[in-house]
Amino acid sequence: MNETRVSSVRPRRSFIFSPGLRPDMFPKALACGTDIVCVELEDGIAPRDKAAARESGLGLFAEPQADDGVERIVRINCLRTEFGLLDVQAVIASATPPPALMLPKVMTPDEVVWLDDLLTERGHDTRLHIIIETNQGLEAAYEIAHASPRIDALFFGGVDMAAELRCKNAWEPLLYARSRVAHAAASVGIDAIDVPYLDLEDLDGMAREASLARDLGFSGKGSIHPKQIPILNGVFTPDEAAVAHARRILAAFADADTGLVVVDGKLIEKPVLREMSRIIAIAERVAA
Repeated sequence: MNETRVSSVRPRRSFIFSPGLRPDMFPKALACGTDIVCVELEDGIAPRDKAAARESGLGLFAEPQADDGVERIVRINCLRTEFGLLDVQAVIASATPPPALMLPKVMTPDEVVWLDDLLTERGHDTRLHIIIETNQGLEAAYEIAHASPRIDALFFGGVDMAAELRCKNAWEPLLYARSRVAHAAASVGIDAIDVPYLDLEDLDGMAREASLARDLGFSGKGSIHPKQIPILNGVFTPDEAAVAHARRILAAFADADTGLVVVDGKLIEKPVLREMSRIIAIAERVAA
């Protein structure tokens, strides 16, 4: 396990986009209760507005950011496009880069390695979040997840993925693709974040899908409106019973000299320790 990944454990239960063209909306997004605010330079910005969005979106980070527990990310354009290259040039040129970048439509690990090398050469500590939303990206998801220690999360781009797979954008048809993303993220100890639920009037349906994603191994889910965020945060916050159970397991292994213990009448093996530690870390960060 890469230690950089272990140290990055934090709540990523929900995220919301804030348009790069509207820097005035950024403070409201930060205050809405989400764990992640992503400044949008990609799909939500028309081609004619890309340059303006890039300038105003990256300009948000010219001033020091508050230590408020909200993770700030900028979603740039695909690295294989002119707009994406211009975004990267602007980030590299900046003396105050955003703390993290979200990379859409990643197809190969080489894309991530290339950007990592550029950021390293410039001396930027910028973290990376990768969207898996193409057939090529899905096939290479495991290798992509391992491509850089800067990566903190894989995001599942379900809308584009459904179009790529020629399937319905629904839970069952996308279960295979989601499972591949969860597997890739878990293999290196990073978070997997699920696609936003698009029906604003079906909060119960969103809660069900979020619960299914959680049980599959996802750490959080996107939102398209602030009213979705409290529900998502609730679904992905470990409850008191889960935290107490995790503490009992950690205590049992601390007292044992074997790779097997019995907790609450069930046989527990040592590989679960990583997940139990993550549950406790998330609960403690949320409480703080």
